[in-house]
Amino acid sequence: MTEQIFPTLGLSADEVLTTTRAVRKRLDHTRAVPRDLIQECVHIATQAPSGRNRQQWDFVFIDDPATKLDVARLWHAGLTAGAPGDRRVGPPPSRMSFASPEWARIVDSLGHLARHLHEMPVLMIPTLRVTDRTDLETVRGQAGSWGSAVPAFWSFMLAARERGLGTAWTTAHLTYEREMADLLGLPFETVVQVALTPVAYTVGTDFKPGPRADAEEFTHWNRW
Repeated sequence: MTEQIFPTLGLSADEVLTTTRAVRKRLDHTRAVPRDLIQECVHIATQAPSGRNRQQWDFVFIDDPATKLDVARLWHAGLTAGAPGDRRVGPPPSRMSFASPEWARIVDSLGHLARHLHEMPVLMIPTLRVTDRTDLETVRGQAGSWGSAVPAFWSFMLAARERGLGTAWTTAHLTYEREMADLLGLPFETVVQVALTPVAYTVGTDFKPGPRADAEEFTHWNRW
């Protein structure tokens, strides 16, 4: 573990866990984020659990302006195109009403992010190493593989929050995952992209717990 260099907010573990938001409107796209600060967050993220300690994660950071613009264009294209092969008849399962003011705020903040994504100091794409893509053909294979990358990504986001940085988990560009792989030089068959997030200092750090359904709704004992 490297020595901590950058100041932290001094939040408790519970505060970090309950106030790490998907930040879109309150990202400062005018302020540079030092690479050493990002590396500090990565060092923390690598302590995340992974199946059989395989540590299948890699983090791709983009801070070159021209490349960020190309990445943002693919993300925009995916946002417009939607998820490929989506044959749902009804709305996806959700404890939030898509007619609610909360959803309207999310849509508004997503539009703001879309207009400014290419201006963010850094974009990050967490990835998952696989033997080949057949690793993801079964539920067990998916669970073991995603479980060896997603916790590290979340740990990065938590470490970023404690250091005054904001992130936002997005997946729109995965509609064009192969094109993104070609753009960034990723070996498509053995490196699977997980998500994309901006990384930027936040405007203020006073984030609060978000609206959630009652915890009892999520709790089952012995049977569903």
